[in-house]
Amino acid sequence: MKQHKLAVALAAAAVLASATAFAGKPDPNRVMVKFKPGAAAQAESAVRAAGGRVHLKLNRQNVIAVSVPAAALQGLRNNPNIEYVELDAPRYVRGQTTPYGIKNVQAPETWAVGAQGSGIKVCVIDSGINANHEDFAGVSMTGYASAGQSWNTDSCGHGTHVAGTIAAVNNTTGVVGVSPGKVSLHIVKVFDGESCAWSYASTLVDAATRCGDAGAKVINMSLGGGGASRTEEAAFNDLNAKGVLSIAAAGNDGNNTQSYPASYASVVSVAAVDQNNVKADFSQFNSAVEIAAPGVGVLSTYPFRDASLTVGATAYMASALTGSMQGNVNGALVNGGLCDAVGSWSGRVVLCERGSISFAAKVNNVTAGGGIAAVIYNNVAGGFSGTMGDGVTSTIPGMTISQEDGRALVANSLGQTGNASTVYEANTSGYAYLDGTSMATPHVAGSAAIIWSAKPTATNTQVRDAMNSTALDLGAAGRDVNFGYGLVQTFKATEKLVGGGTTEPVTAPANLTATKTTVKGKLNVNLAWTAGDVTVDVYRGTTKIASAISNTGKYTDAPRVRGSGTLTYKVCNAGTATCSSNASVTY
Repeated sequence: MKQHKLAVALAAAAVLASATAFAGKPDPNRVMVKFKPGAAAQAESAVRAAGGRVHLKLNRQNVIAVSVPAAALQGLRNNPNIEYVELDAPRYVRGQTTPYGIKNVQAPETWAVGAQGSGIKVCVIDSGINANHEDFAGVSMTGYASAGQSWNTDSCGHGTHVAGTIAAVNNTTGVVGVSPGKVSLHIVKVFDGESCAWSYASTLVDAATRCGDAGAKVINMSLGGGGASRTEEAAFNDLNAKGVLSIAAAGNDGNNTQSYPASYASVVSVAAVDQNNVKADFSQFNSAVEIAAPGVGVLSTYPFRDASLTVGATAYMASALTGSMQGNVNGALVNGGLCDAVGSWSGRVVLCERGSISFAAKVNNVTAGGGIAAVIYNNVAGGFSGTMGDGVTSTIPGMTISQEDGRALVANSLGQTGNASTVYEANTSGYAYLDGTSMATPHVAGSAAIIWSAKPTATNTQVRDAMNSTALDLGAAGRDVNFGYGLVQTFKATEKLVGGGTTEPVTAPANLTATKTTVKGKLNVNLAWTAGDVTVDVYRGTTKIASAISNTGKYTDAPRVRGSGTLTYKVCNAGTATCSSNASVTY
């Protein structure tokens, strides 16, 4: 999990199920022992005789997870009651507006044809969930955690974030998931503690088995680690044969190594892309990568809140700048523009547009001008999180909000009283932007669920094939190591599964217009059009500046230009040469 390049680090240890926690790092002497049928007692006796400790019994797999001195391993391997001994490899966590990813995977188009996930159960193996979060109200939810833990609480936030991408309800607050609150969830908690550092392959086998027993059709695993396990692979093969679709994160190491369980053939391996469908630099690339989904700057539910902004009676989603002081202030809202110079803002909550200078410089200018809080809104669509800089702190609250909220406040709310808080809250209905293949994976799990809900009689193989065969091809033609088959396209996969072909618009985008505006000397070009496919590409000249974005009929470009000239645009159905006529602006 990353919160903008690992701003939220995973460091402390937490070993779940009946395992004993180790401080600092996973137990290097923990192994899985596969015993022969009917030889459970003899195998366990041999382990104890060797000075070992039993952590977990996987009765269905004829396996026990144990810690045993390294010197005793060969003796166990030679025991006639034991088939094999293998490492119990660590498994780590990989980390209302409509988040961009929900649109990019075509979820709203799929809802419109009646496929929203009803009747499908998704099992989330993770750090639990804040079941009382406002965006899970009404979602059917069950779960499991080992003794002494609670599946419906979440101490690190990872599981709550993942579950929100899958199933946040479509209401008047927060965000919405790929399924708008219609799937049912089964939560199996395998990570705990403030950082949810690791669990084990045996714990994961136990968790996945519990998912299958609970009736889940889809399993989401935003987790993984190095080292293949025969026991783990056999468990997922068994689940696959029983009709369960298992989906896991490809990994965040940014190299070509394989992560497990994602790299087993019976599991879908998910890579991460950003808002423009560019491969995330942290996303692992290898032959097992099967499909891609949004995993950069993903907004979802979180059990913590580090900032809030209320203007008048309206609350806005905010994120504290790293390094901001914690405080709660009230004052009239004022527009500071780019806040690139000191203004006269005594006692005011100051809105600053992102750009031109650093976040720290903006906050410092607000402070020098007497402002009591700096609220920085994005200069592109959507929200973001940011930092004051290494070791830099502020003496007033500093926070970020989305471009949409910032522009609306500038247009409609100046002079109203703003309450700006950077006081940290836990066990609450918060939201956060996180990065990681962990964030990409639930986009695919949620997509699989709503696709499947359109044809509940389909098999897991048919759902998987529908997603792969209709994915938006990215990178090299055909399947490749970076994107697999490409970006999951839920609407197209649903149409493929139900056998109706495609009913999407096939006409070219039409009536393209381009108008310009200038704000503080910065040029914006506003494009508008009609018709076209459900996803489109936008070109400035011969350069593609937006790839496979949801077709909302509008797009704003902020080109960096000097002097005078002409900019020419066209909009095309994604991945095709079916395009609008050109539209130009002069500057």
